[in-house]
Amino acid sequence: MKFGFSEEQDELRRQVHRFLEEKSPESEVRRLMETSEGYDPAVWKMMAEQLGLQALAIPEEYGGAGYGYVELLIVFEEMGAALLCSPYFSTIALAANALLNSRDEAVKAHWLPKIAAGEVIATLALTERSGRWDLDAITTKATATENGWMLSGEKLYVLDGVVADLLLVVATTDQGLSLFAVNGDADGLERSTLSTMDQTRKQAKIVLDATPASLIGVDGGAREIVETTLQLACTAMVAEQVGGAQRVLDASVDYAKNRVQFGRPIGSFQAIKHKCADMLLEVESAKSAAYYAAWTADSRDEDLGLVTSLAKSYCSEAYSHCASENIQIHGGIGFTWEHPAHLYFKRAKSSELFLGDPVYHREVVAQRLGI
Repeated sequence: MKFGFSEEQDELRRQVHRFLEEKSPESEVRRLMETSEGYDPAVWKMMAEQLGLQALAIPEEYGGAGYGYVELLIVFEEMGAALLCSPYFSTIALAANALLNSRDEAVKAHWLPKIAAGEVIATLALTERSGRWDLDAITTKATATENGWMLSGEKLYVLDGVVADLLLVVATTDQGLSLFAVNGDADGLERSTLSTMDQTRKQAKIVLDATPASLIGVDGGAREIVETTLQLACTAMVAEQVGGAQRVLDASVDYAKNRVQFGRPIGSFQAIKHKCADMLLEVESAKSAAYYAAWTADSRDEDLGLVTSLAKSYCSEAYSHCASENIQIHGGIGFTWEHPAHLYFKRAKSSELFLGDPVYHREVVAQRLGI
């Protein structure tokens, strides 16, 4: 078992890092978070055509590059560090994974090449008004009619739901949980942007009123598809959290070295030393958890669900704590709108809740271990 990154993977990191330094500086993040779309179509196109990021982990038979989750982790880690405003997570971590896990060859052959080429933005519509990630909380109904399937219900907290060309909607039928494809311009589909704390990541409310949809896979066969998809999405999320946590640690250490008070750098004070040391411990531990989760996802190990929940629980709290300490170390300026510290704090809190909070995932771990 090899835990280090290869030269090719290190080069991928360097390329993505340089690209994001140029295309996702703080000024651009602030500009895009004020827009209704929440991303730059030109940058999205460059990500696909110049770096091939949308195609990275999609199999070659569907127009992708055929890489694995370790490479995908590298990309998400850099995106989390840069607070990239983009529908990449919703399209790749959620929708593409759901399609790949569906075993529906016709659907995969139709949509995955378009996703790999950057031609389609997609997302997964799962959670409802309860906000629970438990699949038993799904109430959206799917009804078979002479004209095909029709969906009725409401979905909330849908990442990039307003700009998505394709929505993969989880609904219930007489046979159980099923997965459906809904076009972004379908009749009876109403989409609106939600007001959220983290403005760098857009979420939407989706209302379905007898909306035409296409069944993906078999009727009543979505539970395993969605469970696996959420586990893989957690792998991507913890990579983002690690990237963000490393960035706020770097910012804190840099500020502690250069901010002089009482005639010496504040980093020489014991209280600041302890904060930075604790942050370093959390970041390195989070990296270990995230990297192991990516390896488990790559090998499709039977412990994938257990490992991803462990990682999501720890990395969520580590990122939130580091983002909070970053504000404290920066003092008064860290509380201002002009300083980027609050952007990372808000992303950390929203990421902590998305896909299930630490308490939810510790309960998952307990159930899997039979505790």
